[in-house]
Amino acid sequence: MKKLLLATAATALMAGAASAEEVKVGVLLGFTGPLETTVPGMAAGAELAIKEVSDSGKFMGGSTVAPVRGDTTCVDAAAAQSAAERLVTSEKVAGIVGGDCSGVTGAVLQNVARPNGVGMISPSATSPALSTAEDDGLFFRTAPSDARQGEIMADILSERGVKEVAVTYTNNDYGKGMADAFAAAYAAKGGKVTLAAPHEDGKADYSAEVGALASAGGEALVVAGYVDQGGKGMIQASVDSGAFSTFFLPDGMFGESLVQAIGEPLNGSYGSVPGTDSPGNAKFLEIAKAAGFDGSTAYSGESYDAAALMLLSMEAAKSTAGKDWTAKVMDIANAPGEPVYPGELGKALELIAAGTDIDYVGATAVEMIGAGESAGNFREYEVKDGKLETVKYR
Repeated sequence: MKKLLLATAATALMAGAASAEEVKVGVLLGFTGPLETTVPGMAAGAELAIKEVSDSGKFMGGSTVAPVRGDTTCVDAAAAQSAAERLVTSEKVAGIVGGDCSGVTGAVLQNVARPNGVGMISPSATSPALSTAEDDGLFFRTAPSDARQGEIMADILSERGVKEVAVTYTNNDYGKGMADAFAAAYAAKGGKVTLAAPHEDGKADYSAEVGALASAGGEALVVAGYVDQGGKGMIQASVDSGAFSTFFLPDGMFGESLVQAIGEPLNGSYGSVPGTDSPGNAKFLEIAKAAGFDGSTAYSGESYDAAALMLLSMEAAKSTAGKDWTAKVMDIANAPGEPVYPGELGKALELIAAGTDIDYVGATAVEMIGAGESAGNFREYEVKDGKLETVKYR
């Protein structure tokens, strides 16, 4: 009987701690779809943190970690859920870095993560609705809510003396949430939204939508859309018709691909994207460059931080089970503790093993608030001579 109990205890320990085995982490992002030019930098960020932890030899008694990719498509909830089901049931991932876009992330949370007890840390799902979603304590995000980005957008436009704008938004959770958050913040500052109208992704012609917005008027067009889809189409149609010449470009519109597609008419437009000029960001840019990718692309740093937080939380919990490691995320992410920056994940694992508190600062100056989301640091940028240039950090 005693031997049986010991064997059972050992089995349970191995199942919880995945002792010296390969631990799989899902990287569930829109590799195809309206953010397909942004996602490679995000995946590279997450996989850099995973490799750093795995190569250290200090994770969970010498376990290795391997990323397994899944495609959310950004917009197709059924496809995202199917990809997540595969990661959870076939690949047996211990956690999911993702999703990326808000609608598919919410669908995966409710229909895959919660029923299976799998923790998720999204680097880029920003819908305010996710702040209050039922999540059983399984969902976190290293990106700030669009409730915060709406305030930043209103600040930037007000400081530039812009009193009236029109708003076009992609017709989903992300677009509607951002448009509403911005409109409320802008009105509070005395700004006026002449018209806020949705657009559908995947259309060949956006002249009707642009016509309605042009009739309403505005000194600029706020484009809460996607860089490789309808957002780009709305800007091109505005340029072609002369309806608008200045565009405000929030996070979903940040990307070199947009500058290349629109060209010279985009010069003088400006926007906001999560970002920080912290020492951790400088270090991340350095290690990303050494790994062969550009760490300044949208949500690349947040993706590194999501994967790092997940794995450090597993180490702190001494378990890869979702209900265990998710209980440690807030402790790892926030002060007090020894600050941990990109490139220091091996050191962090040593500190945790020694019982020392850590404060994961990471690439994006991580500070988790509320139900587990970033407090929010933002980079104001402008398109100047065909380049995305930083104006300042907020």
